[in-house]
Amino acid sequence: MDVQQKAFELLSKYPLCDHCLGRQFAALGYSMENNIRGSSLKVVLTMYANVLSKEKPDEGIAKLQVLATNGFSKTAQETLKHLKQEPNPHAEKCFLCDGTFDKVEELTQKALSALDYYEFSTYLVGIELPVKIEEREDEFKAAFGIGTAESMKHEFGRLFGKALGARTGKEAEYLIPDIVVVLNPFLGKIRLQVNPLFVGGRYRKLVRTVSQSRWFCSNCRGRGCEKCGGTGKLYPESVEEFASKPILEVSEGVDSFFHASGREDIDARMLGTGRPFIVEISKPKKRFIDLKAMEEAINVGAIDKVEVSELHFTTKDKVRRLKKGESAVKEYRLLAEFEHDVSDEELCLIEEKLTGITVKQQTPLRVLHRRADLIRERYIYKVKVKKVSLKTALLEIRCQGGLYVKELVSGDEDRTIPSVSGLLGNRARTLKLDVLNVIMDDN
Repeated sequence: MDVQQKAFELLSKYPLCDHCLGRQFAALGYSMENNIRGSSLKVVLTMYANVLSKEKPDEGIAKLQVLATNGFSKTAQETLKHLKQEPNPHAEKCFLCDGTFDKVEELTQKALSALDYYEFSTYLVGIELPVKIEEREDEFKAAFGIGTAESMKHEFGRLFGKALGARTGKEAEYLIPDIVVVLNPFLGKIRLQVNPLFVGGRYRKLVRTVSQSRWFCSNCRGRGCEKCGGTGKLYPESVEEFASKPILEVSEGVDSFFHASGREDIDARMLGTGRPFIVEISKPKKRFIDLKAMEEAINVGAIDKVEVSELHFTTKDKVRRLKKGESAVKEYRLLAEFEHDVSDEELCLIEEKLTGITVKQQTPLRVLHRRADLIRERYIYKVKVKKVSLKTALLEIRCQGGLYVKELVSGDEDRTIPSVSGLLGNRARTLKLDVLNVIMDDN
């Protein structure tokens, strides 16, 4: 391909700015922007036409006029004047971009103003173009058989990306940026896509009156009624609220979402090193949070009820891993009460029969209203039993995550097999339950 000939062919048909002419040859030459390519081509073509004007005046002058009008070339215009020729008026705007590349600086300033309200370390620029503009460019390249071009969307993205990086000193991130600046150069519109902030940690629940999640009142669905005392909640306090509210306030986000590796019932304590959790903040304005101070603030607000530890920034991928509670190993301690007296031999039988086995559990009746009715298999690594009284015993259970331990005791009308009640033929129930440990890699 003769680049000069092809460039002049394009300019002969359509007015093209430096960016849009140079973009057609973006794959040729390196370390220069398209406007430099386009400007350089116009200069070379002007020089060639100037030489031609001495040998073939009419042809040379005609080429200079094309460069002056459709090429917006001041060099060609001045050359024509030097040759005592009056340049024809240049075209009003570029055929492909409508002169929009002239607005890059203006839109960059507009984007910077929008970003002033947000803290971020990484960014990405997204470009939205009108369909008719993209179709026009595709038809243009097809008509002239151009195979060396870059897309207009890609060029706009690169120019704005470089400009924002230079002004903010932040790094471009192509996978999971803190914030995405979406620009429509033709409409002059800017939209910010603020990605969530994720703060992980572990919590301990020290009392049996705090739920893990915020539960809305079943009667009013959170609006507030006589049944819930106007709170809109089934339970007045939750781990979710103790942990999420301070982070939401400091980050100035829009909303918060609480994720945890499994859950314990409201009447169960979470002890040991705690249960892994992640607080997700949507559209945060502040990201540079002192997590040590945040940890102290949460623990002061939830004193003697909930404690959090090991707060750290994390990612959405870790939320997915956290939800796979089956990958965790969990340890429980529970106080079981039997309908009839139990002997030492029977308690030893529980240890023997429930250690190193797989339990089949159909979704418990107590959660059937909100969980699919499925049969799940969970492995029990070890069970230790200690007699407390004639009708009570302390059980320590080490098992695969997702095991319903209360149903392991009661049998849940034979929906859990085997069970403590079923093995002994002696109905049993859980009086107190503590989660001692959740063993998983949550870093």
